[in-house]
Amino acid sequence: MSEPTTTEHRWAPQAPLVGIGWVLTAIAALLVFVGEDPAGKVLLTVAALMLAAISLFGTVARPRLRADEQGVTVRGFLSSRSWTWPEVRIRLAHGRRLGRVTSTVELTVLHDDGLIVLGQLDLGEDPADVVEQLQALRPWPQG
Repeated sequence: MSEPTTTEHRWAPQAPLVGIGWVLTAIAALLVFVGEDPAGKVLLTVAALMLAAISLFGTVARPRLRADEQGVTVRGFLSSRSWTWPEVRIRLAHGRRLGRVTSTVELTVLHDDGLIVLGQLDLGEDPADVVEQLQALRPWPQG
């Protein structure tokens, strides 16, 4: 007898985008040391630290979202949280940001009223496609 196959999907920030973040971090840090303007050095230091934090998160929190027939797992900076399908509701949300309509995946955790919002930068894919794949993995329709 063969074991049942498990279909697992993973979504994470695009690796080239995270790489660009690290390159920009290095450039900003280098400019701090070669620059002569004290105010400019302060701004570049802040920019380098912010870029480093964002790039580190994009590197460490991989995959950001994982799903299979059992449920979903969301990875954060230091830990992961998992829920079974009956514990979570999935929704595609639309909103306006910077004058344009954006989509996000909203995961509502029922037992603790938690809300996790993941955008295209978190997932590396269009949130509408992710919701479609999540709903296909779910063993029964959400109620």
